Amino acid sequence: MKLRGKFNSMLVLVFGLGLGASAYTSYQHLNENARDEVLSNARVLMETILSARTWAVNEVGPNLRETEDDEEVLMMGIPAYAADKVMEAVQKRYPEYGYREVALNPTNDKHRPADWEAKIVNAFRSDVAKTEEWGIRQGPKGPILYLAHPIEIKQAGCLACHTSPEKSPPQLVAKYGATNGYGWKLKEIVGAQIVTVPLSVPIENANHMFVTFMGTLTGIFVILFILLNMMLTALVISRVGAMAKLADEVSKGNLEMGEFNEKGTDEVAQLSASFNRMRRSIVKAMKIFGKQTGGG
Repeated sequence: MKLRGKFNSMLVLVFGLGLGASAYTSYQHLNENARDEVLSNARVLMETILSARTWAVNEVGPNLRETEDDEEVLMMGIPAYAADKVMEAVQKRYPEYGYREVALNPTNDKHRPADWEAKIVNAFRSDVAKTEEWGIRQGPKGPILYLAHPIEIKQAGCLACHTSPEKSPPQLVAKYGATNGYGWKLKEIVGAQIVTVPLSVPIENANHMFVTFMGTLTGIFVILFILLNMMLTALVISRVGAMAKLADEVSKGNLEMGEFNEKGTDEVAQLSASFNRMRRSIVKAMKIFGKQTGGG
């Protein structure tokens, strides 16, 4: 293999390893950034809904139960109802965002958990110190990030509707029945709040950035490859090739060839100077040998 081939093989190997390492790290980094951004958005949405629930429990609910008998007005003081109303407003602009309040023993059947949601609730119940859980699952339109917080009965006021049918507002018993959603206890984790945010768009953007980055990096590699080959040709290959041709002529007995250009201070210039000295020595030795032969 010629010098250029060896040089290019090593260059392709080095750049290939560099591109591979860059591809792996950049892909992981971009996708992690996309996931973290979505997770941050989910946390903001969760805090917004938590604020609505807290307001309903502390401010709205107690006043309505004391002054109102109307079912629709009474519903405004229920935390889950307040959270749903906030989410309805959010979904008008971001319909792909979701929010669910689920409970193992819900008053309203729409809050009954699916299998994967029930696993989250049971995880919170088995580890009371756990305050958050998140993960990624596949939805009908692509990957979805979910963020869950436990629903813990922290205030006695929350039990007004969930201790027993006798103590619950009659409007709610008439609406949802007297069999579900009762027997809750203070400090008990009864369910979970689950926010879902689509990952498909951020992941697509991350992948687009990845392709752009790798395309740019590959373009830079191609340009460097061409420039390095041009430099190799000008500084080494052309000079060494000319020197090899001159050496070949000298080896055939053609001592009339001119000397090689030894300008410069690099290694090739030093090699040229050494070659020229060797050529001059050979010429001088051949002349001495010719004289001795002729004289004999």
